[in-house]
Amino acid sequence: MGGLPIDLILFAMVAAFLVLRLRGVLGRRTGFERQAEPEAAPVPATRGPASEVDIGPKPSQGGARRAMPDPQSPVGEALMQIQKRDRSFDPNRFLDGAETAFGMIVEAFARGDRASLKPLLSDDAYAGFDQAITAREAAGETQRTELRSVEESGIAAAELRGSIAEITVRLVTDQINLVQARDGSIVSGAEAVTEMTDVWTFQRDLNSADPTWRLVGSTAA
Repeated sequence: MGGLPIDLILFAMVAAFLVLRLRGVLGRRTGFERQAEPEAAPVPATRGPASEVDIGPKPSQGGARRAMPDPQSPVGEALMQIQKRDRSFDPNRFLDGAETAFGMIVEAFARGDRASLKPLLSDDAYAGFDQAITAREAAGETQRTELRSVEESGIAAAELRGSIAEITVRLVTDQINLVQARDGSIVSGAEAVTEMTDVWTFQRDLNSADPTWRLVGSTAA
């Protein structure tokens, strides 16, 4: 009736929902902040100033085993610097968000859903995903990915360069992941559940009002 096509409106609504969901999970505030009342949570004197910040392991949202860096390690100190610049940052909640983002991205990639991928990736990362989807489409192949569980998650590296924060996470997941040809034959992967290890790097400008951490790089270990 002269307005926007209904399918474009629905597509935009779905994309907006995914972005808001990712922002909400990655940006929540919990324990990674200096304690207002240190006496209520005493720490050993030998731990030093890093003990004022809680980056100990906590259960993940999906029950995965979680690995957190020692507060006095280079990675732990980098997380403290990020927290100083962004008081709402919490590494445990960040990992919750990374697990959620991982599922959203791998499933959107399998569907070839570019609209869902674009807000969650840096421009360079999106270009790589888009190229892979285009090649798959040209070959007439389809990808099926089922993320069954996240078994392990942890922060492997962290860095703050000016206002740009980067955090690398290691995720061990159980997946069914396969690519099928036009005739339905399996080109790669298998129907069986397979344990996979991925290393993903997320980035955010801490000076930006946008709280979204975007994927800038991914590798399979």
